[in-house]
Amino acid sequence: MQMETKFVSDRPPLLRPGVRFLLAHPAHFIALGGGAGLATIAPGTVGTLWAWLAFLALDLYLTEVQLGLLIAAALPVGWWACTVTAQHMGLADSSHIVWDEVVAFWIVLWLVLPAGLAMQALAFALFRFFDAVKFGPVAWADRHFKGLGPRGGLGILLDDLVAALCTLVVLAFWTFLRP
Repeated sequence: MQMETKFVSDRPPLLRPGVRFLLAHPAHFIALGGGAGLATIAPGTVGTLWAWLAFLALDLYLTEVQLGLLIAAALPVGWWACTVTAQHMGLADSSHIVWDEVVAFWIVLWLVLPAGLAMQALAFALFRFFDAVKFGPVAWADRHFKGLGPRGGLGILLDDLVAALCTLVVLAFWTFLRP
Protein backbone atom coordinates (compact mmCIF):
# COMPACT_ATOMS: atom_id res chain seq x y z
CA MET A 1 0.00 0.00 0.00
CA GLN A 2 1.37 3.35 -0.98
CA MET A 3 0.61 6.34 1.25
CA GLU A 4 -0.86 9.31 -0.56
CA THR A 5 0.96 12.46 0.36
CA LYS A 6 -0.86 14.96 -1.83
CA PHE A 7 -2.60 17.61 0.24
CA VAL A 8 -4.38 20.65 -1.11
CA SER A 9 -3.82 23.42 1.42
CA ASP A 10 -5.75 26.14 -0.40
CA ARG A 11 -9.08 24.49 0.50
CA PRO A 12 -10.68 24.92 3.91
CA PRO A 13 -10.80 21.76 6.03
CA LEU A 14 -13.79 19.47 5.62
CA LEU A 15 -15.44 19.66 9.02
CA ARG A 16 -18.49 17.51 8.26
CA PRO A 17 -18.11 14.74 5.68
CA GLY A 18 -21.16 13.40 3.90
CA VAL A 19 -22.09 10.34 1.89
CA ARG A 20 -20.39 11.72 -1.24
CA PHE A 21 -17.07 12.03 0.64
CA LEU A 22 -17.56 8.57 2.22
CA LEU A 23 -17.93 6.95 -1.20
CA ALA A 24 -15.31 9.04 -3.04
CA HIS A 25 -12.34 6.89 -2.01
CA PRO A 26 -11.92 3.44 -0.41
CA ALA A 27 -9.81 5.01 2.35
CA HIS A 28 -12.70 7.30 3.30
CA PHE A 29 -15.09 4.35 3.54
CA ILE A 30 -12.70 2.48 5.82
CA ALA A 31 -11.65 5.45 7.98
CA LEU A 32 -15.25 6.59 8.44
CA GLY A 33 -16.22 3.09 9.58
CA GLY A 34 -18.43 2.36 6.59
CA GLY A 35 -20.56 5.37 7.48
CA ALA A 36 -20.56 5.23 11.28
CA GLY A 37 -18.33 8.30 11.29
CA LEU A 38 -21.02 10.32 9.53
CA ALA A 39 -23.01 10.44 12.78
CA THR A 40 -23.75 14.04 13.72
CA ILE A 41 -23.58 13.34 17.45
CA ALA A 42 -20.75 11.38 19.09
CA PRO A 43 -19.30 9.70 15.98
CA GLY A 44 -16.62 7.99 18.10
CA THR A 45 -19.28 6.37 20.26
CA VAL A 46 -21.27 5.36 17.18
CA GLY A 47 -18.10 3.92 15.66
CA THR A 48 -17.39 1.93 18.83
CA LEU A 49 -20.97 0.61 18.88
CA TRP A 50 -20.59 -0.39 15.22
CA ALA A 51 -17.31 -2.12 16.11
CA TRP A 52 -19.03 -4.05 18.91
CA LEU A 53 -21.87 -5.25 16.68
CA ALA A 54 -19.54 -6.07 13.78
CA PHE A 55 -17.21 -8.03 16.05
CA LEU A 56 -20.07 -10.05 17.52
CA ALA A 57 -21.21 -10.89 13.99
CA LEU A 58 -17.67 -11.81 12.89
CA ASP A 59 -17.23 -13.90 16.03
CA LEU A 60 -20.05 -16.17 14.82
CA TYR A 61 -18.10 -17.15 11.70
CA LEU A 62 -14.40 -16.72 12.43
CA THR A 63 -12.08 -18.56 14.80
CA GLU A 64 -10.01 -16.68 17.37
CA VAL A 65 -6.98 -17.01 15.12
CA GLN A 66 -8.89 -15.67 12.12
CA LEU A 67 -10.15 -12.74 14.21
CA GLY A 68 -6.58 -12.04 15.31
CA LEU A 69 -5.40 -12.09 11.70
CA LEU A 70 -8.26 -9.77 10.69
CA ILE A 71 -7.24 -7.33 13.43
CA ALA A 72 -3.58 -7.60 12.42
CA ALA A 73 -4.56 -6.73 8.84
CA ALA A 74 -6.93 -3.96 9.97
CA LEU A 75 -4.11 -2.05 11.66
CA PRO A 76 -1.92 -1.24 8.62
CA VAL A 77 -4.96 -0.85 6.36
CA GLY A 78 -6.43 1.53 8.94
CA TRP A 79 -3.18 3.45 9.18
CA TRP A 80 -3.27 4.00 5.43
CA ALA A 81 -6.99 4.85 5.40
CA CYS A 82 -6.74 7.27 8.33
CA THR A 83 -3.69 8.97 6.79
CA VAL A 84 -5.36 9.45 3.40
CA THR A 85 -8.70 10.53 4.85
CA ALA A 86 -7.12 13.05 7.24
CA GLN A 87 -5.17 14.53 4.33
CA HIS A 88 -8.27 14.74 2.14
CA MET A 89 -10.25 16.34 4.97
CA GLY A 90 -7.42 18.73 5.82
CA LEU A 91 -7.72 17.81 9.51
CA ALA A 92 -5.13 16.02 11.62
CA ASP A 93 -7.67 13.95 13.59
CA SER A 94 -11.29 14.51 12.70
CA SER A 95 -13.81 13.00 15.11
CA HIS A 96 -15.50 11.55 12.03
CA ILE A 97 -12.55 9.22 11.45
CA VAL A 98 -13.63 6.24 13.56
CA TRP A 99 -11.54 3.35 12.26
CA ASP A 100 -9.25 3.91 15.24
CA GLU A 101 -12.15 3.19 17.61
CA VAL A 102 -13.20 0.19 15.55
CA VAL A 103 -9.89 -1.63 15.48
CA ALA A 104 -8.95 -0.72 19.07
CA PHE A 105 -12.28 -1.97 20.42
CA TRP A 106 -11.97 -5.13 18.32
CA ILE A 107 -8.72 -5.81 20.18
CA VAL A 108 -10.47 -5.35 23.52
CA LEU A 109 -13.30 -7.69 22.55
CA TRP A 110 -10.92 -10.24 21.04
CA LEU A 111 -9.11 -10.45 24.37
CA VAL A 112 -12.13 -10.41 26.73
CA LEU A 113 -14.57 -12.68 24.89
CA PRO A 114 -16.25 -15.00 25.69
CA ALA A 115 -17.22 -12.50 28.39
CA GLY A 116 -20.86 -11.94 29.15
CA LEU A 117 -22.87 -8.91 28.12
CA ALA A 118 -22.18 -7.08 31.41
CA MET A 119 -18.40 -7.39 30.96
CA GLN A 120 -18.69 -6.32 27.31
CA ALA A 121 -20.72 -3.27 28.37
CA LEU A 122 -18.12 -2.45 31.03
CA ALA A 123 -15.39 -2.78 28.39
CA PHE A 124 -17.36 -0.43 26.11
CA ALA A 125 -17.84 2.16 28.89
CA LEU A 126 -14.18 2.02 29.96
CA PHE A 127 -12.91 2.28 26.41
CA ARG A 128 -15.13 5.28 25.66
CA PHE A 129 -14.03 6.88 28.96
CA PHE A 130 -10.31 6.47 28.23
CA ASP A 131 -10.76 7.59 24.62
CA ALA A 132 -12.78 10.69 25.55
CA VAL A 133 -10.90 11.84 28.65
CA LYS A 134 -7.42 11.21 27.18
CA PHE A 135 -5.40 11.37 30.36
CA GLY A 136 -1.96 9.94 31.11
CA PRO A 137 -0.59 7.67 28.40
CA VAL A 138 -3.58 8.27 26.10
CA ALA A 139 -2.92 12.03 26.20
CA TRP A 140 0.79 11.43 25.53
CA ALA A 141 0.00 9.37 22.43
CA ASP A 142 -2.56 11.92 21.26
CA ARG A 143 -0.13 14.83 21.70
CA HIS A 144 3.00 13.35 20.19
CA PHE A 145 1.65 12.00 16.92
CA LYS A 146 -0.34 14.84 15.39
CA GLY A 147 -0.31 16.13 11.86
CA LEU A 148 -1.04 15.10 8.32
CA GLY A 149 0.87 12.29 6.70
CA PRO A 150 1.90 8.83 7.90
CA ARG A 151 2.94 10.01 11.38
CA GLY A 152 -0.47 11.64 11.83
CA GLY A 153 -2.24 8.52 10.55
CA LEU A 154 -0.35 6.48 13.13
CA GLY A 155 -1.30 9.02 15.79
CA ILE A 156 -4.98 8.67 14.93
CA LEU A 157 -4.70 4.96 15.70
CA LEU A 158 -2.21 5.13 18.56
CA ASP A 159 -4.21 7.04 21.17
CA ASP A 160 -7.10 4.60 20.75
CA LEU A 161 -4.77 1.62 20.98
CA VAL A 162 -3.45 3.05 24.25
CA ALA A 163 -7.06 3.57 25.42
CA ALA A 164 -7.69 -0.10 24.59
CA LEU A 165 -4.64 -1.09 26.64
CA CYS A 166 -5.86 0.99 29.60
CA THR A 167 -9.28 -0.66 29.27
CA LEU A 168 -7.70 -4.12 29.31
CA VAL A 169 -5.59 -3.29 32.37
CA VAL A 170 -8.65 -2.08 34.31
CA LEU A 171 -10.64 -5.16 33.23
CA ALA A 172 -7.78 -7.43 34.33
CA PHE A 173 -7.71 -5.78 37.78
CA TRP A 174 -11.51 -5.96 37.94
CA THR A 175 -11.44 -9.66 37.14
CA PHE A 176 -8.63 -10.30 39.65
CA LEU A 177 -10.32 -8.40 42.49
CA ARG A 178 -13.83 -9.71 41.87
CA PRO A 179 -14.82 -12.55 44.24
